[in-house]
Amino acid sequence: MSHLPRLLKIFAVAAKYRLHTLSPLTARSWLVRLFMAIIGLPWTGSAARRLSPEQRLRRALEELGPIYIKFGQLLSTRRDFLPHALADELQSLQDRVPGFTSPSITTIVEAALESPWQNHFSHITNNALASASIAQVHEATLLNGDQVVIKVLRPGISETIRQDIVVLKWLARLIERHVPDGRRLRPREVIADYEHVILGELNLMSEGANTTLLRRNFEHSSLLYVPQVYWDVSRDGMLVTERINGIPVSDVTQLTARQVDLKKLAETGVEIFFTQVFEHSFFHADMHPGNIFVDATDPQNPRYIAIDCAIIGSLSREDQQYLARNLLAIFKRDYRKVAELHVECGWVPKTTKIVEFEAAMRTVCEPIFEKPLKDISFGYLLVQLFRTAGRFNMEVQPSLVLLQKTLLNVEGLGRQLYPELDLWQTALPFLESWNRRRMKPSFLWRELKNHVPDWVEQFPHLPQLVLNSLHQQDKLQALNDTLQTVIGQQRQQEKRRRRNTKRLVTATVVIVLLAAFLYFTQ
Repeated sequence: MSHLPRLLKIFAVAAKYRLHTLSPLTARSWLVRLFMAIIGLPWTGSAARRLSPEQRLRRALEELGPIYIKFGQLLSTRRDFLPHALADELQSLQDRVPGFTSPSITTIVEAALESPWQNHFSHITNNALASASIAQVHEATLLNGDQVVIKVLRPGISETIRQDIVVLKWLARLIERHVPDGRRLRPREVIADYEHVILGELNLMSEGANTTLLRRNFEHSSLLYVPQVYWDVSRDGMLVTERINGIPVSDVTQLTARQVDLKKLAETGVEIFFTQVFEHSFFHADMHPGNIFVDATDPQNPRYIAIDCAIIGSLSREDQQYLARNLLAIFKRDYRKVAELHVECGWVPKTTKIVEFEAAMRTVCEPIFEKPLKDISFGYLLVQLFRTAGRFNMEVQPSLVLLQKTLLNVEGLGRQLYPELDLWQTALPFLESWNRRRMKPSFLWRELKNHVPDWVEQFPHLPQLVLNSLHQQDKLQALNDTLQTVIGQQRQQEKRRRRNTKRLVTATVVIVLLAAFLYFTQ
């Protein structure tokens, strides 16, 4: 086992912080308790063990290093099954990692471009502008004078991540097999989500493509600005983008000093989110404060600036439509409609009893709706609905998980800027307008025109398709006739078996009666 040293390190940290006590599922296993007690002997009486369970897990992930910090951050988005206190604690994980200095940034750039860095840049800053668990960023200037940033992966990070994923998958299988009710934790599903996201962050070319499309979607927009990607000097493992200047969105003091309209800024954030989801079906799914800045050039009409597009969410047309209709039904407290839509779109099994599902939704939502709308967390309500649907075997939709996470980020960010933000009042008009536009003849005509080229392309093949269909129908009819014959024969055999059984029973009864008669007449 090449990952044994890393595995031992994980067990040691888990024992130090008594992580096995976080869940009753692991706490009930005597084998786990014994194993952790032996490994944890050096830390008996440690102050770390007196922290709250949520703090112990956060501290353990921080001690294990950047990759596990990132895992904790992603885990915090799974509020559909995590306790809220634990999700909040994990969300506070800070991905502040010291920058690396070897190899130097110029060495990395020259290896990527296969030429001296001076052939492309007039200046590169050696000290990192920012550093995280996966990559770090350096300021630079192109030969034409454009100010840019160079994002490069940390040396050896790809292999480290892949080794850690092997360990995490092994632990997930161990939990499922040996921890009581371990399957309910869905550990393999969680690790699979993590693997998908973390490996996506390693592909800087994919991030560049995401950035380019997001920039195109908001070209000439007064709501959001996305930096330009310089493809001519970007390579695998190195992404060069425009250097942006803005105020960190979390710096409310500076925004206030610049007299930025915080109410307008908060509502703009909500509008950007719904525009990405329902207009573009392509949304930035990592909108935490570190990735969002504000252009305060016009304080009364501030514009957002988004960076780091490594994690992107997308919805199919069907999911997009069903989600919008679900949200509108939730706004109107039409729980029957919510239940029917979940079944209709296949999010829950077709065998789900609508009445029971409707009742469960009402039980969750009505206590929440007793509060004033401005005090209700839209994101929290969505989490509760997904959690309730999970009890009815709702299959986890990765796109919806990203959507849920992003909505929580957007709502939290909006209320940090403007505590009185009423997301419901901002979102409902957008959804109603979007739904009305889809019902207009012009939209339906546009959709019809979009399908015409496909129909024209298929038209010459139509006669053959009809013949194939008729031939297939003949085959199905022949198969059906064969099945009917077999079924008929089976029915005949069953009838004969029943007749024989009746005759046998009758004969047996007659023999028994005859024997009894002879016995008593002797």
